[in-house]
Amino acid sequence: MANIQDQIKRNRQNEKRRERNYSFKAGLKTAIRQVREAVETGDKEQAVEALNLANKKLDKSLSKGINKKNKVARKKSQLAKLVNTLPVD
Repeated sequence: MANIQDQIKRNRQNEKRRERNYSFKAGLKTAIRQVREAVETGDKEQAVEALNLANKKLDKSLSKGINKKNKVARKKSQLAKLVNTLPVD
């Protein structure tokens, strides 16, 4: 355990940020999973809706510094490609 006051505060801040980032990442994974599940069921409308939400969360993770820009770009591309495999109604 740190004795220095600044380090104690830094540890507190890091713990808060770690928990916040973990929660955000869990929500992001859920959004991505919902896109994949919608594609598996073949529901294009639901897949597009889920894709929009996932893209929004991916962009937010980039602006918060949780994910790097290439990872975000790669995930968005993979999900869009997946949704585009569904036939147009």
